Amino acid sequence: MTIPGIPGLATHDVVPLLQVAVGPVILISGVGLLLLSMTNRFGRLIDRSRQLARELRTARDEDRIGLIAQVRILMARARLVRLAIALATTSILLAALLIILLFLTALFGFELAVVLSLVFIACMACLIASLLVFLRDINVSLHAFKLEIESAAQHRP
Repeated sequence: MTIPGIPGLATHDVVPLLQVAVGPVILISGVGLLLLSMTNRFGRLIDRSRQLARELRTARDEDRIGLIAQVRILMARARLVRLAIALATTSILLAALLIILLFLTALFGFELAVVLSLVFIACMACLIASLLVFLRDINVSLHAFKLEIESAAQHRP
């Protein structure tokens, strides 16, 4: 049985294509879960920055320096998480494009092996870069935490 309007493509030809397309769909799902974690972290950074900004308005002069330093660290971390989110989102968009290209290849007989390969490589490169940036944020977060603990240890009552 052929698909109406598309000569030469039978329904049984589409089943293997759907099987091939499942891989990128699973990738989209997995990266979506990573995005959920990243956006939650981004939201917490924004909330904490707003809280520190409120404290900064009423802080004594000796407390302002520490608060400003914390806000600057949070801003740098927010930029990192934003970049990680952008890269992960780009990875998802490339995976979706990969699925579309797979179907176009099958439907119209285009020879897109090189394009498919490049899109897949770009998708994985964005995912890897996103995870590396996210790890960088974790390291900056741990460094900021260490500074906060050291500062608290110096201010004994």
